[in-house]
Amino acid sequence: MTTPDMSWGAHAPGMAPMPGVQAPGTTPPAGTAPSPDLPWAPAVPAVPRQPTGGSAATRSGGFTPEAARQDVPVLQRPVNGRPVVWLDNGATTQKPRQVIETLAAYYATANSNIHRGAHTLAREATEMYEGGRAAVAGFLGAPSPDTIVFTRGTTEAVNLVAQSWGRANLGPGDEILVSTLEHHSNIVPWLMIAKERRARVVPIPLLPDGSIDQDAYADLLSFRTQLVAISHASNVLGTVPPVKEMTALAHRYNAKVLVDGAQAVAHFPVDVQDLDSDFYVFSGHKLYAPTGIGAMYAKPEILAAMPPWQGGGNMIDQVEFDRVTYAPAPHCFEAGTGHISGVVGLKAAIDWLTSFGRDAVAAYETALLGHAQQALAAVPGLTVLGSAPEKIAVLTFTLAGRDPMDVARALDRDGIAVRAGHHCAQPSLRHYGLEAATRASLALYNTAEEVDQLAAALMRIQAQGAG
Repeated sequence: MTTPDMSWGAHAPGMAPMPGVQAPGTTPPAGTAPSPDLPWAPAVPAVPRQPTGGSAATRSGGFTPEAARQDVPVLQRPVNGRPVVWLDNGATTQKPRQVIETLAAYYATANSNIHRGAHTLAREATEMYEGGRAAVAGFLGAPSPDTIVFTRGTTEAVNLVAQSWGRANLGPGDEILVSTLEHHSNIVPWLMIAKERRARVVPIPLLPDGSIDQDAYADLLSFRTQLVAISHASNVLGTVPPVKEMTALAHRYNAKVLVDGAQAVAHFPVDVQDLDSDFYVFSGHKLYAPTGIGAMYAKPEILAAMPPWQGGGNMIDQVEFDRVTYAPAPHCFEAGTGHISGVVGLKAAIDWLTSFGRDAVAAYETALLGHAQQALAAVPGLTVLGSAPEKIAVLTFTLAGRDPMDVARALDRDGIAVRAGHHCAQPSLRHYGLEAATRASLALYNTAEEVDQLAAALMRIQAQGAG
């Protein structure tokens, strides 16, 4: 999408112009789709499909981590007297100035509630919000913005599917297959709805290398299977399962498939139509966007058949004390005032990431992972969990004789931020007989030099002895 004329208002000093917003009083951009048949509904922008090589705004000269680092202010600050080395990207990513400035500019110049106002700021905020929906649709390769529902993140999106689709479709004896790779957010909601509906959650086992046992998966599928829940990339092992093939197999049994893309979307291009997933969910804060915002994609026919989960303003058509009719999807799943600024920031993050070219970023991270694997292999007593052939740049490890939390604290003294604990994925760790481990998770702004600092610090920790 081209950036419209922003002559409608001056920006606060030092603030970036708001991207993707139509100036009030101007003609809607060419290619916009008709509005839903509701008095408050905005014009919905057409989906801007992103090619896998990046957007039309891809920066000249190709991707470099240094270019990304220059955009991220927090990477310039010291921690304990040393430049911060942020290797906790699996928990959350750091934010580029383009996102930070876009948030500040939104609150300084265009803050309003959306969908229900006739005044100028309401129209502007609504256009930004729905422009964000179109950006997410394009980012995921979705067929329409109307297939995108905004949520607080992956966790809320999975719960939405469980409580809406699950309550309407699950019954006694039905089965939900859940891989052992999953984050608790893609396990616990299924256990909760299964107990309510007297269905059963069936775990899909892993192989020793941390990949999903495909033979076991094929054997577990049956016409009792109503849904398969799988991660597109593991937050602990980094494993990238063959989601497209697993989805095709599940569809032979008329089962639906939910894909948790929380760890995937920042690392490689995603096309939900190519995957043929029924649901795809992710969180913005792992995608260089603000916290508290995420999205759910669902196939149009499935979304249209799902009942609302939460009730309130913004999701209704007509309300009487004896009768309520609801807005069409996706609006019927967005009760109350949404995280408007979060959507604005999410679009800015998508624009920033795609400006580098997705394939170039993925290739760089794969090379960085290889370097990290070699560097950590030289550390005495260090064992990396998971060696699946397809994985993102996540290295979860144990250090002989050392408690994972003590390792993380020692690294922090050198300004190196990693994660320690069960990583909200206890079944994955228990596959290796563990209750906790240390995790270094890499992103496009990390460098080989930072990886070498991590390896050197771990060697110093080991050299200190077990005492």
